[in-house]
Amino acid sequence: MKYTQLGRTGLKVSRLVLGTMNFGPQTNESDSHAIMDSALEAGVNFFDTANVYGWGENKGRTEEILGTWFAEGGDRRDKVVLATKVYGNMAADGDAWPNHDKLSALNIRRSVEASLKRLQTDHIDLYQFHHIDRQTPVEEIWQAIDVLIQQGKILYAGSSNFPGWGIAQANETARRLGSYGLVSEQCIYNLMQRDAEMEVIPASQAYGLGVIPWSPLHGGLLGGALRKEREGGGARSTSGRSGEALADPKVRAQIQAYEDLLDKHGLEPGEVGLAWLLTRPGVTGPITGPRTQEQLDSALRAIELELPDEVLTSLEEIFPGPGPSPENFAW
Repeated sequence: MKYTQLGRTGLKVSRLVLGTMNFGPQTNESDSHAIMDSALEAGVNFFDTANVYGWGENKGRTEEILGTWFAEGGDRRDKVVLATKVYGNMAADGDAWPNHDKLSALNIRRSVEASLKRLQTDHIDLYQFHHIDRQTPVEEIWQAIDVLIQQGKILYAGSSNFPGWGIAQANETARRLGSYGLVSEQCIYNLMQRDAEMEVIPASQAYGLGVIPWSPLHGGLLGGALRKEREGGGARSTSGRSGEALADPKVRAQIQAYEDLLDKHGLEPGEVGLAWLLTRPGVTGPITGPRTQEQLDSALRAIELELPDEVLTSLEEIFPGPGPSPENFAW
């Protein structure tokens, strides 16, 4: 396994992040535990979750699965850099009440205590704001975070789905208050969705945030969707975001060109999608969300994959980026 620093921190994390969103909804507890064991054995030490994972009436279930895994011992908790998120409403459906969501000091305090209980741990290494909260003053957010850091309940704070201006606002406010500020940004970023290159990634680099891309295969679209469609095994790859995208002839042609290119070089689409992200400036490591051991094995192979210059050039031609900002829209 390869490791890097998380942004400007001294924290060393694996270049592959184990995403746990499927644990519970798609993968049962015992299989989830087996996947986490395999990931840890392979050297993956960066695990990402969120308080709302499990979804619907099962919100919090994913954190509980991690908690029972930590409880099995074997230094599991000590070896893992644990990241979770706050923002979503955790009240039972139909039982929502004011202050049960977003980033008020009250909800942050309530949410971190609930996550610690579900996770069966005394601290969270990286506590992430799942979305930007335009109603809560940034000063209030940092006040709450600083208290939690002083109490030893969290170590670092990160953002998720923040715009570039939100990252700047958060860290300039932190600087003024003497707080450490954000150390990471988790954003959608992949070959098909490169908008983050305009401002989110430059802002992250300027403020010393590690970038943690989610949906690195764009909901399976970059994981060999057309091949699976032809083979009749791509029900998931041709539904949801992928199915909607493939209905667009332009997108379908892009994916076909992508798969043809990789067939020519004997490369696997899913592995290339992850390996490409590892070549991008500012990226700490992509989040892989395996439902099965096979999917985890594929992601692990991507860490060692060195993409030839010819392939990188062709990928740029198939999936051109937006270009720098403001040049791409102002000049």
